[in-house]
Amino acid sequence: MSGDHGLSVTVPAALKALETWQDLELLLVGDEQALRQAVGEQTSHPRLAIVHADEVVEMDDLPSRALRQKRKSSMRIALNLVKSGEADACVSAGNTGALMAMSKFVLKTLPGIERPAICTAMPTQQGHVHMLDLGANVGVDGENLVQFALMGAVLASELDDNPAPRVGLLNIGEEEIKGPERIRYAHRLLVRAPLNYTGYVEGDGIFKGEVDVVVCDGFDGNIALKASEGVAKMISFHLKKAFNRNLFTRLAGLVALPVLRQLRRTMDPRRYNGASLLGLRRIVIKSHGGADTFAFYHAIGQARREVEKNIPERISQRLGELMDAIEQNQECVDEPEHAAV
Repeated sequence: MSGDHGLSVTVPAALKALETWQDLELLLVGDEQALRQAVGEQTSHPRLAIVHADEVVEMDDLPSRALRQKRKSSMRIALNLVKSGEADACVSAGNTGALMAMSKFVLKTLPGIERPAICTAMPTQQGHVHMLDLGANVGVDGENLVQFALMGAVLASELDDNPAPRVGLLNIGEEEIKGPERIRYAHRLLVRAPLNYTGYVEGDGIFKGEVDVVVCDGFDGNIALKASEGVAKMISFHLKKAFNRNLFTRLAGLVALPVLRQLRRTMDPRRYNGASLLGLRRIVIKSHGGADTFAFYHAIGQARREVEKNIPERISQRLGELMDAIEQNQECVDEPEHAAV
C-alpha cells in the first residue's frame, strides 16, 4: 500500500512474479477493496490471496509512532503473517525505519545478532558485490561489524553459489593504522575469523570487484550507496547531453545504441532492487520506495531466493562456528582503546 507509487506498482509486479515462478504464492496485504480493484479479474488466481488491513504506515511516519499506534497497518499484518508461518517472507516498499522497527519487534533477531543490517547487491566490474549495512545502524562497534561480515558472507555464499566469498571492511585506506578504532578492532577480529577476509577496502574498491562482500557502518554505507546512485545519474545525464548536441553526435548515438543499451542493462539499479534485513529470524525484503514495477518484481524474486536458500537458518548455523573461533583467539586480539564514536 505504500512506497512512492503504491498499488500501481506493487500489484502489477506481483502478477508478473506469479507468471514467472510457478511455485510462488502471494498474499497481498492492504485495503481489500482497493486491492481487488487493482488486481481485477486476477482476483480468483489460485496462488494469490488478499488480506485486509485497515491502516497504512505512511512514508513520513516516525518508526516509534508506527510501531506503537499502527498495529492494524498492512506492514504490521504482513509481518505477523510471517511470524505465524502463513508466509515465508515479507516484501515492502514502505517506510524503512518503520519496517526495521516492526520487524525487530515482531520477528526478533537471531541468537547472537545484536543488530539487523540492511544488505543489497550492487554492480561492479566483475559482476556484483553485497554491501551492508546500508542505513539501519549508525555508530556500530567492532563486534557488530564482525556479525555483519558473517551475515554478508553467508548471503553471498548461498545466493551466488560461492563457497568462499571474499569479505572486505570499508575504510579510508588500506594501511592497518588508518581509520577509527572500532574499524581497526573489527579488522583484528576478522583476521582470525573463519571467513575469507581480505582486509580493508577503499570506496573505489567497492566497484572494482575486489571483494564479494563489503562491510561497513550504516552511516558510511548509506552515503556510499546514495553517492553511487548520484554518479550513475550524472553519467547518464552527460551521455544524453553529449549525444544530443548536434546532428553528428545524434548519428554517433545511433551507432552506439546497442552498446549503450547493454550498458544500461548491466548497470540498471532496478535489477538489484530488494535489500535484505539480515539478522532477523525470518526473511524481510525492503524495496526502494521509488521502485517501479520492474524493480519491485525483482524484490519479490530476491525474497523467493532467500526462502529457497533458508538464509536465516544458515546465518544462525554459521554464527555459532564464527563465535567459537573468535572466542578461541580472543586473547590474541587487543580490545578497542575507546568506545565507538
